[in-house]
Amino acid sequence: MSAARPLTALRTIAVIAALPLLLTACGYGSKSTDDDSKKTAAAAGAKKLSVDEVKIGYFPNLTHATALVGVQEGLFQKELGGTTIKPSTFNAGPSEIEALNAGSIDIGWIGPSPAINGYTKSDGKNLRIIGGSASGGVKLVVNPKKIKSLKDVKGKKIATPQLGNTQDVAFLNWIAEQGWKVDAESGKGDVSVVRTDNKITPDAYKSGSIDGAWVPEPTASKLVAEGGKVLLDESTLWPDKKFVITNIIVSQKFLKAHPDVVEAVLRGSVKTNEWINANPDKAKASANAALKELSGKELPADVIDPAWKSVSFLDDPLASTLNTEAEHAVKAGLLENPSLKGIYDLAPLNKVLKAEGKDEVGDAGLGVK
Repeated sequence: MSAARPLTALRTIAVIAALPLLLTACGYGSKSTDDDSKKTAAAAGAKKLSVDEVKIGYFPNLTHATALVGVQEGLFQKELGGTTIKPSTFNAGPSEIEALNAGSIDIGWIGPSPAINGYTKSDGKNLRIIGGSASGGVKLVVNPKKIKSLKDVKGKKIATPQLGNTQDVAFLNWIAEQGWKVDAESGKGDVSVVRTDNKITPDAYKSGSIDGAWVPEPTASKLVAEGGKVLLDESTLWPDKKFVITNIIVSQKFLKAHPDVVEAVLRGSVKTNEWINANPDKAKASANAALKELSGKELPADVIDPAWKSVSFLDDPLASTLNTEAEHAVKAGLLENPSLKGIYDLAPLNKVLKAEGKDEVGDAGLGVK
């Protein structure tokens, strides 16, 4: 697929006040929330880095569990020493990009579509992707009484989180590969694509107003808990069953001014992912505890258990899949051939990985010169 072009009007992504790119977990809505309860004081006597405080942003979402767990367990603060970490949570990709542009956050966890959109809209001047965080966790869940096979999706009403968001683009691409036609913006055609906020998708499913949904976790598992059936796991459509669902981004200004802080956050991320993968049950409980603090409600076992298993936590940004996702958006008519050259700067991450004795990762030719 071709390179990509500005998510132009991705009226889609720009309009999005709630790129739930994920979850209930997504947080929903478009506001950000300073998570002051997690603003940890630096350890007394600890060496301060080049800035007093680093502001990070993420979604209260399982696919952002690296950030949830890293903050919850103090793993980021440990690497930052005397520099305080201040977390903020967001309900939508666009609001997080706005916060990054305004300097309200310095580093963020975010999905591929808003990262691409933010980069292309600024002509490549506002952000860099500096690492990966998660892969997978997206499924097509349907009403088994109405849809028994993939071909039965034709003519049905299927929800996606939002026009132009990562799951919406993936579903539109899958529809095209079936030889069916759908107008990307209206969602009308051989399949009715119904853009529905993840927080209300389960209720829409229960009411019968949708027949299924192409959604991230834990929304997918919430639908299964309501009697839905997983008809397709998106990971099966990708090489090695891996595709980027969450990246780590940084403002270019902050990256240039405070490389030591960026490196410390990345070191915290790498060590958090290592801890998550070595202690999956403890990590799941930690993420759920963080979600409870942020939303007032933890996820029940019949939702978080299957949802957690479907997400992989890794340091590799899976750059080739980001480029493919951009190409899918181009093909759907939601993106205008943006040049993604320079969207990645993986030198700080590779420095951390090398020091930890881990394999370095590639940028698929989309790195800074």
